[in-house]
Amino acid sequence: MRLAILGAGAWGTALAINLSARHQVTLWTKDSNHLSELLSSRINLSFFPDFPLPDNLYLTASLAEALENTELVLIVVPVSGFGETLHDLVKTCKKTPVIWGCKGFESGTAKLPHQIVAEVLPDQLSCGVISGPSFAVEVARGLPTALTLASEDENFSREMASQLHSKNLRIYTSQDVIGVETGGAIKNVITIAAGISDGMGYGHNARAALITRGLMEITRLGLALGGKMETFMGLAGVGDLLLTCTGDLSRNRRVGLLLAAGKPLSGILSELGHVAEGVHTASAVLQLGRKFNVDMPITEAVCKILLEGMPARAAVDMLLNREPKAEIY
Repeated sequence: MRLAILGAGAWGTALAINLSARHQVTLWTKDSNHLSELLSSRINLSFFPDFPLPDNLYLTASLAEALENTELVLIVVPVSGFGETLHDLVKTCKKTPVIWGCKGFESGTAKLPHQIVAEVLPDQLSCGVISGPSFAVEVARGLPTALTLASEDENFSREMASQLHSKNLRIYTSQDVIGVETGGAIKNVITIAAGISDGMGYGHNARAALITRGLMEITRLGLALGGKMETFMGLAGVGDLLLTCTGDLSRNRRVGLLLAAGKPLSGILSELGHVAEGVHTASAVLQLGRKFNVDMPITEAVCKILLEGMPARAAVDMLLNREPKAEIY
């Protein structure tokens, strides 16, 4: 299959490396200087420096060129650039099926990616989202990974899953686009909290409590938005949450660890050099929680740290001093 992967960050590059073993893949970057780097070194030095790019992976900064004769477009850009990428796609007048792999809510509007697609590409019937527990480094290495591909069009999700599926990249299907997107977005906020807890040395018990109660926040808001319970118990829900809260490759966990060490957020983001979606998603999650009257104390604590400058220890104390209550969703 001919694939165009739009977005040459770490995740887009990892997918390009993995999928080019079985498909004809074009990796697109909007930055011509970045393209020059990729072409000259055949390594993504800016975002994914430890992996040489396969010889058969085609690189371009021309969207029209990337989409020529393409059978599937896989958009892997930060949510902040998702709408712009879709608008660029519209200008090409191509009617190619689209799958996106970005996680988060759009800043300012609190929209999920599928809502942005509905506005920019209202006639795009063959589309879906892919998500799940997946560190880019391990996907690039070909280590076993399982993802969920969700689309309202069941035939489309089955066909695409069949094409992308391999023994080391297992693709499961779902029709719950909202649930898959919500799980992938909110888990980044909970992961920051888990990183803060670990950075303060609160131990495994506290981390387990944060993951469990965090899953409840994800589920409560996800159900309010229209997601399905089984989705949050699967790969795109608890699976993704467990990975990012416990794995040291997680950028959002790294943010939490550095916040616990007392480093300023601006310095942390500069040090990372990559997008940590939880930082940009937290306020939108809290906004939606209040809109739907969903109790989200962990998200609120993270927002106080990120947006109001509350010391991490004070935010944790605020959580620990909450009144006892029944354990219900």
